[in-house]
Amino acid sequence: MSAGLTLDPTLPHMFAALLAIVFLGGAWQKLRDVGTFVMAVEQYRLLPVPWVPVAARGLLAAEAAAGLLLLPIATREAGAALALVVLAVATLAVSINLLRGRSAIDCGCGGPEDGQHLSWGLVLRNGVLSLAASLSLAAEAPRRLVWLDGLTVVAGTLALYGLYAAANQLMANRPRLLTLKG
Repeated sequence: MSAGLTLDPTLPHMFAALLAIVFLGGAWQKLRDVGTFVMAVEQYRLLPVPWVPVAARGLLAAEAAAGLLLLPIATREAGAALALVVLAVATLAVSINLLRGRSAIDCGCGGPEDGQHLSWGLVLRNGVLSLAASLSLAAEAPRRLVWLDGLTVVAGTLALYGLYAAANQLMANRPRLLTLKG
């Protein structure tokens, strides 16, 4: 738990729920077509080809585990830590390829943004998700949660996920819009 930051108790629950949805949704998309995800990981050209299937499946397992561990309060810390590791690995892989000038490859993210190319927007998105993972561990102000707090967490989580999905869709559509424009 963070010693310096104290949040209303609904906020860490919202951030953990958002991350669980994002991670479990992404893992589910990848599980539906593991071969495509393995090919996406191979396109990054960061690992020897024989290691790619193992690394891709390991990353997929870590993503699913992080999503599941974020749900119960008892395992939230482990889930947030694993989420931060997954985000760090993915962000590093994207950044290395962007610095190499390789942006026209599928990010392999899964979810509604499937087929999205690499961009600095993905790096920023992962930074925001990392912030959410850190905030899911913030100390909670000492007050009892009531039934209205449960509704607040659900509504807030859905609103945050709506923002996440909209931002991803805008990033995915950007190359298409630029093609139409000129």
